[in-house]
Amino acid sequence: MTMTTRDEVLREAAAECRAPEASGAGTGAVHSWDLSTGVDGPGTRFVVFTGGCPLRCLYCQNPETWRMRDSRRVTVDELMTEIEKYRRFISVAGGGVTVSGGEPLLQPAFTGELLHRCHELGLHTALDTSGFLGDRASEALLADTDLVLLDIKAWNPRTYRALTGGEVSPTLRFARRLADLGVPAWVRFVLVPDVTEHEADGIASFVATLPNVEYVDVLPFHRLGAAKYESLGLPFPLAGTRPPDPDLVERVHAVFRAHGLRPR
Repeated sequence: MTMTTRDEVLREAAAECRAPEASGAGTGAVHSWDLSTGVDGPGTRFVVFTGGCPLRCLYCQNPETWRMRDSRRVTVDELMTEIEKYRRFISVAGGGVTVSGGEPLLQPAFTGELLHRCHELGLHTALDTSGFLGDRASEALLADTDLVLLDIKAWNPRTYRALTGGEVSPTLRFARRLADLGVPAWVRFVLVPDVTEHEADGIASFVATLPNVEYVDVLPFHRLGAAKYESLGLPFPLAGTRPPDPDLVERVHAVFRAHGLRPR
């Protein structure tokens, strides 16, 4: 199988990002959905993984969600039928619904309608996003969002560009907007030895100015998604990178604690 270069997938992602949302609010590109506990927001969550993402992070564990055309078209009504099956269970378990990806703000009308419908049912809602497309999130969408899981991947613009192919400024602008609106947030930071470990202090300094941030999730890099790249004919860019050892994880936790934050 011919290997696809990162430049090629970045060009493809940029084109998909510029394209208008094809089917409006009622229908979206969805890769899959699943139940999870403890990693996608509080309690047990019904997690919707939307298709399509404008970034190509070196450590991405879900390359199968990169392209909208590789996902299926699903209506909000269909998703609500699935969610209704688990509504009592996830409510009793202190959970709710999380819209993840891919990047859900690549389809803001669809994502907004799904969040709104869940909110109408009294379900806790969470939006899992890189913030790169945060300008696409309307005030109505954010009003229907109880929690934002915001992935701040790096602080230095050059590091962010090398890591993702994109710019960090939209994410920081979105983070500030969430704080101004008082939308609760958990910040996520993937710890990659020699790649992102030196970014923690800059991120911590910024996040410490955001009163809406409840936690900082320090997520140790792993290579569990490498087989997916091989099956897609893609090289896994960090195949030779080791996961962080416990001492490094603790040192990074200490950086965030030193800024008055709550890492975990």
